[in-house]
Amino acid sequence: MASAALRDTRRRIKSVEATKKITRAMELIAASRIPKATARVEGSKPYTAKLIEVIENVGGASGGASHRLLERREVATVGVLIVSSDRGMAGAYASNVIRLAEQRIVELERGGKDVLIYAVGKKAQAYFRYRGYRIEQAYLGVTDTPGYNNARAVANTVMEAYASGRIDALEALYTRFHSAMTQTPTAIEVLPITPPEAREKDGPAVAYEFEPSPGEILGRLLPRYVEAVIFNMLLEASASEHSARRRAMKAATDNAEELIRTLTVQANRARQAEITTAITEIVGGAQALVDLKK
Repeated sequence: MASAALRDTRRRIKSVEATKKITRAMELIAASRIPKATARVEGSKPYTAKLIEVIENVGGASGGASHRLLERREVATVGVLIVSSDRGMAGAYASNVIRLAEQRIVELERGGKDVLIYAVGKKAQAYFRYRGYRIEQAYLGVTDTPGYNNARAVANTVMEAYASGRIDALEALYTRFHSAMTQTPTAIEVLPITPPEAREKDGPAVAYEFEPSPGEILGRLLPRYVEAVIFNMLLEASASEHSARRRAMKAATDNAEELIRTLTVQANRARQAEITTAITEIVGGAQALVDLKK
């Protein structure tokens, strides 16, 4: 009969094997989502680039027309948009961007600014709510597969807050996707919009006729630009989250395999010791019977 130590080791092996199956499955799921997420990131860039180009052309023809999203005013209240994750098991993905956001919030508050937080993802919402920060709006169930409607909802909220004067600026913090192995927490200013500067172009300049007026067209384009910027942030954050989760689950699976090997060696040694003890007892008993017959 197996000893208590051997039974405990075998139970641990079974437990680690069950955990390994879970982490392996999560690794494969994350790996299967990375190509689609990265393709969406790449697919959104041409739209944003063309939108910037159109804004450059319209802005040059508008003769310096003003818009509420372009207005710069004295900053008393700053909105901070934080894009984290809804789920864990992704290593330090969420904590990195949350740490960067908290550092920025502390810096703003020390500078005498009020801060309103717009949290995307349960991780950011739970973290800042637990620490007593003021959360103006939270968006949940978005980060796994964000859609343009999600970006529009976030953009409409922050643009309305900016236009009404509830916030005087909006800063966004998210994780920028560089590759499957490299993602970096990043901070950008979203509002007020900094108009793109007209770039030098090869060849003769093209004259455009605008209908309606350039100022009216610009007024319609700028909200679309904010939506596109936020959508691109959500896509990059989603791709970064899947990549981080794949790496974290692969590391967990590798650690489980190593632990199983270690525990298996311990179990084999314990079993060998039991067998040796049993053989020794049998030999000793046989020798005792021989001695009695003599």
